[in-house]
Amino acid sequence: MLWTRLPLSCHSRPSTADWQPLRFDGGAFHLKKTAELARALLVLRLCAWPPLVTHGLAFQAWSQRLLGSRLSGALLRASIYGQFVAGETAEEVRGCVQQLQALGLLPLLAVPTEEEPDSTAKTSEAWYEGNLSTMLRCVDLSRALVDTSGPARNSLMQLKVTALTSPRLCKELSTWIQKSTGSSELSPERLAEAMDSGKNLQVSYLNAEQNQHLQASLNRLHQVAQYARAQHVRLLVDAEYTFINPALSLLVAALALRWNRPEEGGPWVWNTYQAYLKETHERLERDADAAHKAGLAFGVKLVRGAYLDKERAMTQLQGKEDCTQPDYEATSRSYSRCLELMLRRVSQHGPLCHLMVASHNEESVLQATKRMWELGIPLDGPVCFGQLLGMCDHVSLALGQAGYLVYKSIPYGCLEEVIPYLIRRAQENRSVLQGARREQALLSQELWRRLLGRKA
Repeated sequence: MLWTRLPLSCHSRPSTADWQPLRFDGGAFHLKKTAELARALLVLRLCAWPPLVTHGLAFQAWSQRLLGSRLSGALLRASIYGQFVAGETAEEVRGCVQQLQALGLLPLLAVPTEEEPDSTAKTSEAWYEGNLSTMLRCVDLSRALVDTSGPARNSLMQLKVTALTSPRLCKELSTWIQKSTGSSELSPERLAEAMDSGKNLQVSYLNAEQNQHLQASLNRLHQVAQYARAQHVRLLVDAEYTFINPALSLLVAALALRWNRPEEGGPWVWNTYQAYLKETHERLERDADAAHKAGLAFGVKLVRGAYLDKERAMTQLQGKEDCTQPDYEATSRSYSRCLELMLRRVSQHGPLCHLMVASHNEESVLQATKRMWELGIPLDGPVCFGQLLGMCDHVSLALGQAGYLVYKSIPYGCLEEVIPYLIRRAQENRSVLQGARREQALLSQELWRRLLGRKA
């Protein structure tokens, strides 16, 4: 089973002397074709070039004008799109997932949606309803990709809240949540009740249009969660900008009240915690305690975070105190503390507490595997690992071959929609892309080994 319910005490507590660290030396690259390795090396080197990331949309437009849409599209499909995207059709996605499964990896589907604040079409109620339909199809596809021939298994998919509700509304709600006078009207219990009943929720400090949009948003979130639960698909809610985080946390808490109850077999709704924020460890501990006291299951995706540069720029512009860690080392220490907190929770509460270690950092992954061994957490239990499709394969493959649950975050969709999404994600993940030098070196080493005909 994917999510075992065996007691975590089934493994005796081993000594650290018995623990053998995984080797992330590229040895698992022998599982991949030479063409795949060559494309990965080329694309990662291109993505590490700052001008390409900064002016990616302009480069794309220039390429289309110079080469034409057909040739430009073919080049993108053979390079960036082919490296980071599963495909456009269900058949293409299924083919990509089958290749991953043969390597011991699992799919975590992500629908690429990008709101455009100046676009009436992409901020209308009809646009959000269209996104709802897309999310429901993603649930179907996530379920279909799981092998159902054996015991019942659960799949995972990513959910972006602002694909179903306006960031403007989230910003407005966040402002009021942080005011003691306004937060009483916005309790998770009240929102959960509105989701279940479908009755119109009226918040005094929102106008009629905002109240209508809030209720429509709650209905959409409820529909996705309800359908995902029925299809045995767990929802991992994406992190977004801190200025809307209070609203996102409120919406996730409301969903958790309904879908993370033990009798539901939860957690079905997980939240994402970003270690680069100063408050994350305290917030994670507070939320874990609250879930335990409420008798709810608790699901966490732990990431370092992708919005550092923009968060700092916005903070400086607004003249506020910087909410981010001062440097990468401080972020790593924060990640390590949060990881230790969650692994201990998992060891204590078993199936009621689930964790995805979403990291490309080798030290963080090694820390997780070592502590799992020390705490007796089984490899096929409530802890899994996550990396992006097309990146960090030397870590993903080593984990998968060792028997850990490893998910690759997989965007899919048509070229015109996905490329802008990829460029924006690359701009948010500059440090990750520029820090992939070790992976490039290992890819180059493996390609040279094959070229020279040397044995692995």
